[in-house]
Amino acid sequence: MPTITINTKPFDDQKPGTSGLRKKVTHFQQAHYLENFVQSIFDSIGDFKGKTLVLGGDGRYYNQDAIQIILKMAAANGFTKVFVGQNGILSTPAVSVIIRKKQTFGGIILSASHNPGGPDEDFGIKYNTDNGGPAPEKITDAIYARSKEIAHYLTLDTDTDINLSQLATHELNGMTIEIIDSVSDYALLMNELFDFTAIKDMIANGFTLCFDAMHAVTGPYATEILENQLGSPKGSVINGIPLEDFGGGHPDPNLVHAQHLAELMFSEQSPDFGAASDGDGDRNMIVGNNIFVTPSDSLAILAANADQVPAYKGKVIGIARSMPTSQASDNVAKKLGIDSYETPTGWKFFGNLMDADKVTLCGEESFGTGSNHIREKDGLWAVLSWLNILASRKESVSDIVHEHWQEYGRNYYSRHDYEAIETDKANHVMSGLRDKVKTLTGTQLGTLTVSYSDDFSYTDPIDNSISDQQGIRIGFSNGSRIVFRLSGTGTSGATLRIYYESYETDSEQLNEETQQPLKELIEQSLIVSDLQSLTGRTEPTVIT
Repeated sequence: MPTITINTKPFDDQKPGTSGLRKKVTHFQQAHYLENFVQSIFDSIGDFKGKTLVLGGDGRYYNQDAIQIILKMAAANGFTKVFVGQNGILSTPAVSVIIRKKQTFGGIILSASHNPGGPDEDFGIKYNTDNGGPAPEKITDAIYARSKEIAHYLTLDTDTDINLSQLATHELNGMTIEIIDSVSDYALLMNELFDFTAIKDMIANGFTLCFDAMHAVTGPYATEILENQLGSPKGSVINGIPLEDFGGGHPDPNLVHAQHLAELMFSEQSPDFGAASDGDGDRNMIVGNNIFVTPSDSLAILAANADQVPAYKGKVIGIARSMPTSQASDNVAKKLGIDSYETPTGWKFFGNLMDADKVTLCGEESFGTGSNHIREKDGLWAVLSWLNILASRKESVSDIVHEHWQEYGRNYYSRHDYEAIETDKANHVMSGLRDKVKTLTGTQLGTLTVSYSDDFSYTDPIDNSISDQQGIRIGFSNGSRIVFRLSGTGTSGATLRIYYESYETDSEQLNEETQQPLKELIEQSLIVSDLQSLTGRTEPTVIT
């Protein structure tokens, strides 16, 4: 089967975000569209001749079709070997594990993360480098630049597809394709990190859990680890079979989209522990019996209790969080006497810090938590971290959370998402805020005094790259914050996220209510942003 050159037109599309390229499936199905982007990747990542690639995705619609296209192109472009997950399934954390373990040149992940799937829904693609993490900006910028000028791509002149359903080795034009077990390498690493014996004993003694895989990629991983290896009864993992449309659901692990789990955990039949993960397995939601753990608090609690987990005992050297994430983990770092870092949203910033041995744990408020075991956020890793801590401390989720608040204070925190706003209107809101923050410092917003206001800019301490316009911050003299940020993870319009944070140390004032302590911040954010008049939105789409 000869290699052929297909002439094409430049990609001519918007710049991919930090999580790769995400569009509707129908967009990717346009003639030459996926091929143009894949060839742009291959043209931008350096000399991979004779090297190995990892390839897989979250199983959403178009996943297997895209894999067949990419395999033919990889063979035509000169890769020697490709590891592919069985049935095309590999979670994002698992890809990072395999890249690092097998020391491959890099990997291609097919996923739109927590976005819906199906013929009329979303698809995505991103490239991870040899450290297992998302490509840095210098590479994503090069891919985008190449996509604007590309005139042809290489592929094979064959219609024959590779059987992805069986563990086997295939040859394609001199390139070896190995279909590997999607779960085994990942599960082995988790065994090395956590005290599986302690967790297994806790479950054997009556501890109950429910993990909602949301018909997404973590179903096979959670079933193997939680049920088969740790002994949680069959059925502890719900919605565990990956489906191309995620069962018609929205695979975003929050209290709205994981409604069944949320209702269960706040009912009389609640298990001791509940969790959910997203489309590609890198996000997590933690819920106890009648208590929801915010992602910000989860990061702080995992850091404060790291010594309960064998692989991290005495080894936490630093903590990093994204700028919109609450400052709860900063309080832990200060008490532990270790460094803390505030970065833009995007896991690649954490990857730089981890590669330089600056941080061990990191997290984002958008339900992403992880450590230096890989270079991606890792939903099931966070679940196992919690289970290990629960097994070691022999306390409930609620007890651990409340004791943490008593010791460190509570960062009341919430995120309000305004989804699918017309892009021009969302940009108008942000441009207006950028003008206002220049003069807000020292002024009053209601009863609150503004102590600082800016558009967050980050200079990476490792490579000195600069990331501007990462979000509007308004900080107040009492330690409260409002943050405005446009998200790049949607495919329709723009999502405006507003983050609210208020810090309380008076133990007698602490409670589980969230929105009421943030009431004035919420009111002032709508006034200062003119959100309602500029967008016509009267309330957020999702509150977390």
